[in-house]
Amino acid sequence: MKIPTNKRTKFILILILILAFISLFFLDIQKSRIFLEPQNTPREVEPPDSKPENNQDIQVILTKLNIPWEIVFLTKDSFLITERPGRVKLYSKNQLSNEYKLSEVFHIGEGGLLGAEKHPDFEHNQYLYFYLTYKKGTSILNKVDRYKLTNNKLQFNKTIIDNIPGAVFHDGGRIKFGPDNYLYITTGDAGNAQSAQDINRLSGKILRLTDEGSIPEDNPFNNAVFSYGHRNPQGLAWDSNKQLWITEHGPSGLQSGFDEVNKIIKAGNYGWPEIKGDEEKPGMMKPFIHSGSEDTWAPSGAVIVNNYLFFAGLRGSAIYRLNLETKQLKEFYKNQLGRIRTIAVDIEENFYILTSNTDGRGDPKENDDKLIKINKTLLINN
Repeated sequence: MKIPTNKRTKFILILILILAFISLFFLDIQKSRIFLEPQNTPREVEPPDSKPENNQDIQVILTKLNIPWEIVFLTKDSFLITERPGRVKLYSKNQLSNEYKLSEVFHIGEGGLLGAEKHPDFEHNQYLYFYLTYKKGTSILNKVDRYKLTNNKLQFNKTIIDNIPGAVFHDGGRIKFGPDNYLYITTGDAGNAQSAQDINRLSGKILRLTDEGSIPEDNPFNNAVFSYGHRNPQGLAWDSNKQLWITEHGPSGLQSGFDEVNKIIKAGNYGWPEIKGDEEKPGMMKPFIHSGSEDTWAPSGAVIVNNYLFFAGLRGSAIYRLNLETKQLKEFYKNQLGRIRTIAVDIEENFYILTSNTDGRGDPKENDDKLIKINKTLLINN
């Protein structure tokens, strides 16, 4: 039977809508992986050829961490690690000495207990700063709280900044004191891309505050905002000239890729969501480098040693080394350790990384997640 033209057109439109719905359904299934918690079922053991060797050059220091996010070296022999579900773990000589559950932490998706930093005068005041997600009524928000470490115990001291927009995705979360002794904070766009262009909103920004939470007099907009137009920055590092560099995630979904390393200037607009990659628009900064449309780093923590910017790759599953003079990029341990959230250095400039395979997006192996120490010569001299 021949279908009349108008009915045939309706039939084709209905078929297209059904196919589009099916595509979106499977896309949502993929995106929902972020909500997965660490599995209690037995994990597949890593193949021997993908395990880092435990020797003087690379050592697995800690295992079975629960979505670790940040490491802060407190003294030569002690450090802390944050875990996204809300725990702060204190270690002395690589042994757990105490741990705390921050009850206000709201762990959902990419949110939870994220970055941490010690005060520049930590030796005398024992102040520690934490970036965390919390709930206020039905709203998801982020804030930075200060605690004091007294007799190996954490005590809340004050809130430095709060009411930072939060969401299931794009919460930023890295905090570091800069060479000017001001606290720098990365915030994501919290799923509202256009908010990154609004200098009066705290989302999609690099924020800058005093150690007490007040606004520095030379901030460009008379508020906490230092730079804007960011999507989801998660790495902060300064070079020997006191220049700030950041890493940030590019678009996801059908337009994935275009992850960025940015050289930050005060009041700079870094373009999200108006431009990406090599696109240009008046008044907006192009990235120092980007991953292009065919590659995804999902860059996170960063550190600078010997004029190299080292950053951790989540989806990229590698340590990246960027020469800040030549822009040459080199990968280390690609697909050997899984997702890498954080890279840091100790007093002797040995490297430490935190894996992030239990965050719901990785493929956790036996004893994940891990803290791994890497001899500095392996990453600097090769």
